[in-house]
Amino acid sequence: MAAVVAPASAVKDFYRIMKEKELQNLLKDVSEGKITPTQAVEKIKTLPYEDIDYAKIDHHRELRTGYPEVVFCLGKTNEQVAGIMEKLALSTDLVIGTKATQEQFESVKEKVSRARYYDVAGIIAIGEPDGKTEKQVKKVAVVAAGTADMPIAEEAAITTELYGGEVDRFYDVGVAGIHRLTENLPEIKKANVIIVVAGMEGALASVVGGLVDKPVIAVPTSIGYGANLGGLAALLSMLNSCSLGVSVMNIDNGFGAGHLASIINRL
Repeated sequence: MAAVVAPASAVKDFYRIMKEKELQNLLKDVSEGKITPTQAVEKIKTLPYEDIDYAKIDHHRELRTGYPEVVFCLGKTNEQVAGIMEKLALSTDLVIGTKATQEQFESVKEKVSRARYYDVAGIIAIGEPDGKTEKQVKKVAVVAAGTADMPIAEEAAITTELYGGEVDRFYDVGVAGIHRLTENLPEIKKANVIIVVAGMEGALASVVGGLVDKPVIAVPTSIGYGANLGGLAALLSMLNSCSLGVSVMNIDNGFGAGHLASIINRL
């Protein structure tokens, strides 16, 4: 007898119902005085997760933070990435994997055929935003110093777009040819948030920060010669920026910049 496989939509509904059932039980316990409201809040923050031996998958993160769990693929095997993303796809509308390779994507696609891959950004995505958040009308400008910084810039841009935002890209506008930046400055200023991606000495973030009245999210990249120290020089330059309104992500963390930009635009 052939096994009956429930459609993905039914499994997703099951997870949703289970979450709602847990919440109903918690509220019932509060109303009956079995637990305090404070205790209920703590339970909501920590449940549920699914233990699959090599990972504990946080199906509840979207309820706590507004964003589902994201898979950091670097250091994981192809099979682990595929297994985690397959499970997440059963309970959430949008699943993102960052720092992913082509081989990891192929393993994911074997399990979830609708998975897609953004090769420059190194991002695997399954699904779309759940529709609860309207498409952002506030734009994000992603400004990259050099062509070699594009993988990190694209990681930031694709992340923003996956979360429903609109992105304008301005690439290869570093300080070595400052006229390239100034020519694009009127359009850059139209954005609500500006992500600046730069390697080498990371000077672009300070320059942009001194020319705009919008929040700047600076992302140092590991691109550069020996004294760049794998991005440390750019990171320290950005942290020491004298321009106000510049926040700094970790080295090569384009995803974090895109995520933060999305949070700012949803406020």
